[in-house]
Amino acid sequence: MSKSSNFFQIAIDGPVAAGKGTVSRLLAEKLNFLYVDTGAMYRAAALLAMQNNLSFDQEDEIASLIANSKLEMRNPEGDKEADGRLTTLILNGEDTSWAIRTIRCSDGASKVATLAKIRKILVEKQKKIAETQNVVMEGRDITFKVLPEADLKIFLTADLKIRAHRRHLQYLIKGIDKTLEEVIVEVKERDERDMSRQIDPLHPTADSWILDSSQLSIGEVVDSIVDKVQTMIEEKNGIHEKK
Repeated sequence: MSKSSNFFQIAIDGPVAAGKGTVSRLLAEKLNFLYVDTGAMYRAAALLAMQNNLSFDQEDEIASLIANSKLEMRNPEGDKEADGRLTTLILNGEDTSWAIRTIRCSDGASKVATLAKIRKILVEKQKKIAETQNVVMEGRDITFKVLPEADLKIFLTADLKIRAHRRHLQYLIKGIDKTLEEVIVEVKERDERDMSRQIDPLHPTADSWILDSSQLSIGEVVDSIVDKVQTMIEEKNGIHEKK
């Protein structure tokens, strides 16, 4: 089956705190691709629910809000956006790049992500983005749901305790008071929720490159993917030249 788009698509799935966001952002920067953080879109849905005093299980109401909202995503631009963000998300004209990064928004995102109507709307938005430019798109259903025909599929993972340690460090940097033991429980519960949900549960596809980052630095992970992509592009161009 051939892709509907001629643009190069890199699809990255994996569990929480595997490093998907940082790896994808740096990878996109090196390749001059757009980084698409699909998790940010589910966070935006959760933020809309919070702003409208809705509980995270009010599927129809949240779906209506997200369907009628304008979501824009781009790589950070200029000094104003050089504040540590991985991506810039504009929701209805407002920069919500940091507003969606609260613990409550994160928890809400994983809950609204189990709702079929919301997933359907956001998957369509994600597909449309990938039809217009080269992308590095990451999330938990990209390789098999959003971009099943992606040029390169990656399942980025790491040992649970290592992922929990990474998340704990992120919390410390943000001044969030949680013990490592609490974060281990949190990450384990998130894994169970992602892998057991009825709609599009997290799993590696048969054709995904399973990349374990447990013993690798972010730079090593990015470099290995860049090397693979460059080889794929060279081979693709070589085939075209022969024709």
